[in-house]
Amino acid sequence: MHRRVIFRGKLLPYLLLLPQLIVTTVFFFWPAGQAIYQSTLLQDPFGLNSRFVWLENFTAVFENPLYLNAVANTVVFSLSVTIMSMTAALGLAVLADRPIRFALAYKTLLIWPYAVAPAVAALLWLFVFHPSVGIIGQALRHAGVAWDYKLNGGQAMGLIIFAAAWKQVSYNFLFFLAGLQAIPKSVIEAASIDGAGAARRFWTIVFPLLSPTTFFLLVVNIVYAFFDTFGIIHALTAGGPGKSTETLIYKVYVDGVVNLDLGGSAAESVILMIVVIGLTAIQFRYVERRVQY
Repeated sequence: MHRRVIFRGKLLPYLLLLPQLIVTTVFFFWPAGQAIYQSTLLQDPFGLNSRFVWLENFTAVFENPLYLNAVANTVVFSLSVTIMSMTAALGLAVLADRPIRFALAYKTLLIWPYAVAPAVAALLWLFVFHPSVGIIGQALRHAGVAWDYKLNGGQAMGLIIFAAAWKQVSYNFLFFLAGLQAIPKSVIEAASIDGAGAARRFWTIVFPLLSPTTFFLLVVNIVYAFFDTFGIIHALTAGGPGKSTETLIYKVYVDGVVNLDLGGSAAESVILMIVVIGLTAIQFRYVERRVQY
């Protein structure tokens, strides 16, 4: 006979949930509601006078060619950061999962970059790739390469992609390594005895068993690329040169804080929220079907 614990206090579950509900309401639902409300208003730069304009702000956003340029930049940036950070993290996790000397030290060093703030990470890469004072930047110019990310939009986009991916590799590495260590070694050893090579074992056994971790990181990395890279872009390029690195999250800042277009900025933030929620829903609807739990 199994003994079951029954809590007779019906109020206890709600009290335990209350702190999280308060945090979610204050820091998500209330700001999201305010953004939706402000997106329907036409306000002066100081927010003193406002006029209800329905969906005019959304219409103006979609008719703005600079916004469409930010959409294209965001697609390129997000896909590149996600693919680069996850691929590098998976490779490092596979190498770190092997029995090597000083493995603990290697794993600790690989985790450290995640503790660096985005703006600080951007400054680190600025000192490395700056065309005048950066070590690699100066080396490239001495080698005859016309390196100047302050003037070349393609170079600027490549630099912020590299910096943002480097910042996220540590996070992905932790989860991939945990996933690899959770795979039963007996399964891999059995495949090895059957004659399967290292590459075949990885693609037919290891990688399918990592699919839940990969799916989780795919969702997290796309959200990271959309929202959490503002500090990197602001510190490295400030959206330049010529709007070539201005993503959707950075354009919300530019229109709202710099240009003082409060209604347009709110409309852009609402669109960005809907896009990210939609992408996450699509991933759970279609991509998760290929996940093997």
